[in-house]
Amino acid sequence: MLIKRRNFIQVGSLATGSVFIPGFLKAFERPAMVPKGNKVAVVIQLSGGNDGLNTVIPYRNDIYYKGRPALGIKKEAALSLTDEAGLNPALTHLKSLYDDGSLGVLNSVGYPNPDRSHFRSMDIWQTGSRSDQVLQTGWLGRYLDAQCQGCDKPTQALEVDDVLSLALKGEQAKGLAFRNPRNLYGSSQEAFFKQIASAHHAGEHPQADYLYKTMAETISSADYIFKQSKLRPATGQYPTTQLAQGLKTIASLIFSDIDTKVYYISLGSFDTHVLQANQQKRLFDELNGALAAFTADLKSNNRFEDVMIFTFSEFGRRVAQNASGGTDHGTANNMFLISGGLKQKGILNALPNLADLQDGDLKHQVDFKQVYASILNKWLRADAEAILGAKYSTLDFI
Repeated sequence: MLIKRRNFIQVGSLATGSVFIPGFLKAFERPAMVPKGNKVAVVIQLSGGNDGLNTVIPYRNDIYYKGRPALGIKKEAALSLTDEAGLNPALTHLKSLYDDGSLGVLNSVGYPNPDRSHFRSMDIWQTGSRSDQVLQTGWLGRYLDAQCQGCDKPTQALEVDDVLSLALKGEQAKGLAFRNPRNLYGSSQEAFFKQIASAHHAGEHPQADYLYKTMAETISSADYIFKQSKLRPATGQYPTTQLAQGLKTIASLIFSDIDTKVYYISLGSFDTHVLQANQQKRLFDELNGALAAFTADLKSNNRFEDVMIFTFSEFGRRVAQNASGGTDHGTANNMFLISGGLKQKGILNALPNLADLQDGDLKHQVDFKQVYASILNKWLRADAEAILGAKYSTLDFI
């Protein structure tokens, strides 16, 4: 069959809409109840560099207010956690999680020789690399590669987005990206795509074989994912925001028969150079409402102890505010850990040392790869050293 440029582009539109569909999803077309105790990780990426100092507020620290005379959040407005720190006032649900023992806060998380570029720092976080190292695969993609060598029922990773993040791209196995199972299914069922898939003969056009193979696997996988998502739909009341609807999709899949270990979703942009207060509040309102619905749904379906939710951002912001009512790119940041299965709760380590800065920025005290190693080893039961390419000490929140 002669490939016309227009047809090739149309075929590619389905394939790239769910970038790099893994062939192993076909292995799951045999329903099997996923038992309670099946551990799941949900990654929430706060894209753009969230300001950690206005997230977990060191309201007893005069240096904080000196550097942020207009932007600093007053103690009386913050949601008190301890005598030293409180949460941003928009994060009321995270305060509730803190109070019931299902929130952990890690401070000063980063990596040596930090990079302040959004793109480079995000690559470092998504690949689990050192700052002097460039990797082509993501840390969760390498987890997919490693956890099922030779098995017939591999674990997959799913991202609620239009394009698959580098974090979920392995050498052999890759995650699946889609906004909504119904929309993915609807696109895959168009007659044009089925006709193209059935007419293609492998080997006639080697440069197109991979694209056609991806499309064929998408058609098969989309049907399966859509059917599984309807088996045990999320029962909670979710806000209409994009993040909340994405977490609703994740909840329905967690409750279904699909043995997915990792889900990935993003919220942004937290790049608050100008008028930070309003932009961060708007994003935190969305995060807060989405997490409130999601965690309530997990609890009512008896899955909260099996799910580890964690947030990260590619870097924090500088300690001092800028002249535009915002903050510029910084370094170390905090991470939230949310689960009914936490072994350590509350504020897990010391607050950032604002009296000991590096060129006006926070010094990291925890390497983010220690967090990854902890989740890989203790939650997902994987070989973190093989996946991360080095041995990192694990933390005790799991």
